[in-house]
Amino acid sequence: MNLPESDSEDELPPGWEERVTVDGSVFYANHLTKATQWTHPRTGKKKRVSGDLPFGWERCIDKNTGKVIYVDHENRRTTYTDPRLAFAVEEKEHPNDYRQRFDASSTALQVLHGRDLNGKVALITGANSGIGFETARSLAKHGCSIIFGCRNLIAASEAISRIREEKQVAGDNCAAVYLDLACLESVGMFASQVKAMYKQIDILILNGGVFGLPYSKTVDGFETTFQVNHLGHFYLTLLLKPMLAMGARVVVVSSESHRYANINLDNISIQTLSPESQSKYWDMMAYNNSKLCNNLFARHLAKKLQPLGISVFSLHPGNMVSSNLARNWWIYRVFFFIVRPFTKSLQQAASTTIFCATALELTGVTGVYFNNCFRCEESEAAKNNKLADVLWKLSLEMVSSAVGNNVAHLSGWDED
Repeated sequence: MNLPESDSEDELPPGWEERVTVDGSVFYANHLTKATQWTHPRTGKKKRVSGDLPFGWERCIDKNTGKVIYVDHENRRTTYTDPRLAFAVEEKEHPNDYRQRFDASSTALQVLHGRDLNGKVALITGANSGIGFETARSLAKHGCSIIFGCRNLIAASEAISRIREEKQVAGDNCAAVYLDLACLESVGMFASQVKAMYKQIDILILNGGVFGLPYSKTVDGFETTFQVNHLGHFYLTLLLKPMLAMGARVVVVSSESHRYANINLDNISIQTLSPESQSKYWDMMAYNNSKLCNNLFARHLAKKLQPLGISVFSLHPGNMVSSNLARNWWIYRVFFFIVRPFTKSLQQAASTTIFCATALELTGVTGVYFNNCFRCEESEAAKNNKLADVLWKLSLEMVSSAVGNNVAHLSGWDED
């Protein structure tokens, strides 16, 4: 996609003004000719704005003039200009055609600038620390209710307390619920508890994960890295599918490490996904394979949820980000510490997750992989629809054997 070198072409010619209709359509008024039009006088493109005003703003009618005014309660100022114009986006000729607004240096809060997420509910796994915490914190600061799906409830409660202590963050929009992705029974109990507490989920962020684990098996009999990074999230998504609202988004945090996986159509099986013995296990390859599973899962899930108006994205947050992902082996901790000055901050690492979860220009887009807040080509293996289909069926088989139920039937999907 060819991008302009700057935003200068988007500047209005002298005498023109941008305005917004009640339904969010942008139109242009020419004060010299007294004419109006729907297309930008320079670019010829149409624009729209979000239906919601930014957080803290209110649309009112001036009693003296009868004109529409916009009140910024936080800064105690009034203007005739709709503040949503700052975040207007071009109407796309094709769903996947959009301009890059953010990059590797952007932060999650920059992506969310001006957004009001009051009334929205986001569920984030592994939200008590690292990128997950920054994701939760950023969404909460903009009014979103957050469900912390965490194994360590003490750490989750402390994380919520830190968020509540920050200025302008509601004290009751975060809740911690116990979730152990290494135990499918726990996943089922978590889903049941969430269903009892909330009516719907607008944003499902599959963020939790492990890295550098020595060989071990979960209580369900599967290799731990594979189950925590993929299978637990797979089962959770199936259980929560009925709660996903129209227009909801599922965001799968993957990694560029998926490019170095060794799973393919010739060798994929339950044994390669979850080795039975340590002799066939290498922690780095286990991680790479689990990340490829993330991409393949997102690809197949996007196809299944598209008819319901639900979007699915996978993403790479950043290389060697300083989080507690490397906590399982001291060598990895040392390596992550050394490269810390050259990697993204946690706020920057959370930006792509936030972009996928909230960006207005992604409305109607699905099944796309992102890096640095922009579409990125996956590996050939990750784009293999047949491989994604096989992984889906194997995952169903593994979960069903562990929980003793027809998971496909429970989720409302056939094993097609």
